[in-house]
Amino acid sequence: MINSKKTISIIGGGASALMFACSIDTSKYNVTLFEKNKTLGRKFLVAGDGGLNLTHSENSAQFVKRYIPNDFILAALEQFSNRDFINWLSSIGVETFVGTSKRVFPKKGMKPIDVLSLIIERIKRKNVNIKTEFIWKGFEENDLVFRNENNKYVVKSDITIFALGGASWKITGSAGDWLHFFSEKGISVNPFYPSNCAYKINWTEAILKQISGKPLKNCVFTCQNKSIKGEAVLTEFGIEGSGIYPLSPQIRKQIIQNKRTNIFIDLKPDLSQEELIKRFIENSNLSIKDILEKKINLSQVQIILIKNITTKEDYLNSEVLSHLIKTFPLELVDFSDMDEAISTVGGIALDEVSDTFELYKLPNNYCIGEMLDFDAPTGGYLLQANFSIGNFVATKLNELKL
Repeated sequence: MINSKKTISIIGGGASALMFACSIDTSKYNVTLFEKNKTLGRKFLVAGDGGLNLTHSENSAQFVKRYIPNDFILAALEQFSNRDFINWLSSIGVETFVGTSKRVFPKKGMKPIDVLSLIIERIKRKNVNIKTEFIWKGFEENDLVFRNENNKYVVKSDITIFALGGASWKITGSAGDWLHFFSEKGISVNPFYPSNCAYKINWTEAILKQISGKPLKNCVFTCQNKSIKGEAVLTEFGIEGSGIYPLSPQIRKQIIQNKRTNIFIDLKPDLSQEELIKRFIENSNLSIKDILEKKINLSQVQIILIKNITTKEDYLNSEVLSHLIKTFPLELVDFSDMDEAISTVGGIALDEVSDTFELYKLPNNYCIGEMLDFDAPTGGYLLQANFSIGNFVATKLNELKL
């Protein structure tokens, strides 16, 4: 007598769920994917609006350091690295290239919808059953409850893969409104907070008119003991950009604890403070403005920022100015709304899942992707984590002897 195949229910249609569905052995399992939206991968498409940054090309040793914490993802990244992902994409017809920032994108002319379509085509060829507009409404005992239009469905599943996402970009269905379903089961969950987001600065009206929308380029941004070289944009709300996003864990912790934090900006990272002082001395026949503009090459917005926090006396003091150029302070007092963040932290506490992402308190139930409480910077790292974890869990289930 041939045993019937075990059933797997995937809840969610984001990156991690899609990779799991692509990787699971459907000769071994009957697989159904439940998605709350009308279509799969809505957040994947929104993330690709400005160019679909699939992953990053840096070496594995550096790659894993981008995650906070990172021990939970080591095995997944070792099994399905950024190089493995690039090769896998090629196998389904998605050729990629490495941009100047070392980020990896689909080849020119290929849109996010084209990439998503090829992934979904692979899933369909594996005979995964896809049910859209099925909203997960929690548990009934240990069975799954869904709502489809006005109908209630109770689904019994041998194995459940939860891929519910975080709490940013609600328009995509990523609302983070599922936390209580797990806490009611005694599973520890952490509240969501924005990550990779804008941070609020209490600008004065006078300076805001001069700096709003202006960039800070080729600077080094520091919060606590972490420094990042990059760019940022000054806005009416405050500051955001590639130089700020990787500092999110440090900034967020301080704002939660103290309602504010300071970051420090090295406006001229290629010049030491001693060299700056030397240039002031050597060009003492020029005005301070000319020295800053022509000999130190500060931008207009950088000079405006410095003048805004100096007295007339300090503005004429080369040592004070040199110090400010190297450690310009900005006070951040809040983060942007969660829905405006690129990603979030919070969700299922990592100590609630095993090294294969199975919930200790709910055997045969797995949590994957952004619903887990970890931090990843922009640059393709979050997508890579989602795809790596999805592939990893599918591979572990494929290896089980049933």
